[in-house]
Amino acid sequence: MLRRERELGRRVWGAERAEAYGDAPLSITPEVGDLLYVLVYARRPQTIVEFGASLGFSTIHLAAAARDVGSCRVITTEIEASKAAAARRNLAACGLDDLVDVRLGDALATLRDIPEADLLFLDGWNNLYEPVVELLEPRLSRGALVVADLSADDPDQVGYVERMHAPGSGYVTIDIPIDAGVVVSAWLGT
Repeated sequence: MLRRERELGRRVWGAERAEAYGDAPLSITPEVGDLLYVLVYARRPQTIVEFGASLGFSTIHLAAAARDVGSCRVITTEIEASKAAAARRNLAACGLDDLVDVRLGDALATLRDIPEADLLFLDGWNNLYEPVVELLEPRLSRGALVVADLSADDPDQVGYVERMHAPGSGYVTIDIPIDAGVVVSAWLGT
């Protein structure tokens, strides 16, 4: 994507960005999947929200942990219809589809009605991490975890990382050096 943007001489967003990625699987690494499972198991959330399902690899890890802790549901969103359909198929193949609400569309619209979230996993376009957090922050339970999977060399993640580490942000944050980096924050409130 960065190469394509350099060729165009501008950033690419929305439908144009989704079209450029096409059906390419944008997936977490197995280590990030293991981390998600451990965090869900330890936090024992009632509601997990995921931004960016892609083909459902991360969603499978979240839903497997949700099944194992019980009384937990996963809400995920994906802007690409073909990827949302693939995520649904993959979840069904794993026997986890009954635990996951897969929402198709722009996350800033599909996640508006979330009443409360105990764990938020950010795994979509980095330029939307801050807007998604701003949308859901009033609905984060005290102690909610916000986990962000970073992308290598994406300048859009810098503002997000700075925000989560900022004194007075309401978060305590740690950077975990796996894959391109994972930022784990606990919501303390402001």
